[in-house]
Amino acid sequence: MINRVRQLRKERLMTLEVLAERAGVTKSYLSKVERGHSVPSIAISASLAKALGVPLDNLFADAEELADVTVTRAGERQALTASDEPGTRYEGIALQAGTKSMTPFMLYPPHDVGPVPFRDHPGEEFVFIHEGQAELVFPSHAITLDPGDCAYFAATNPHKLRSLSPERATVLLLVSDRHTHLH
Repeated sequence: MINRVRQLRKERLMTLEVLAERAGVTKSYLSKVERGHSVPSIAISASLAKALGVPLDNLFADAEELADVTVTRAGERQALTASDEPGTRYEGIALQAGTKSMTPFMLYPPHDVGPVPFRDHPGEEFVFIHEGQAELVFPSHAITLDPGDCAYFAATNPHKLRSLSPERATVLLLVSDRHTHLH
């Protein structure tokens, strides 16, 4: 059995605190579950699945049972942020996929990123501009990206993304964390 709680939580941009609170368990207990040091009861598993928005069987799936191909139709993308979120709005893609080394999102960057801190994290990022115009901002310079343009960069470079077009840009983001499969 593979415990997918940590992967599912990270895909949904949830902290340990938030998931623990939503599932009604302590942060330390949830941490033990994620590390495989504790096996949750069916009741707690059901609470975790509900908090993560997945069917219970998605939580503990045998690797062979996970789909080889996961299709996410345009209308099926799951909003991970509120529709009135002033910062970047995210939608999850391929949330049902099994072990993956890439985590895809559709994102809609804000126009004003002045108050937003630069982000940096392990791994690599690939952004593809689907609609609108966006600007990839680094501390030292910025790159304008038009529809169809893409950028691939080390995510350890501090970065943020903002929309330049009148409507928010629609951007496909792939985050690759080369360490993911080691945990």
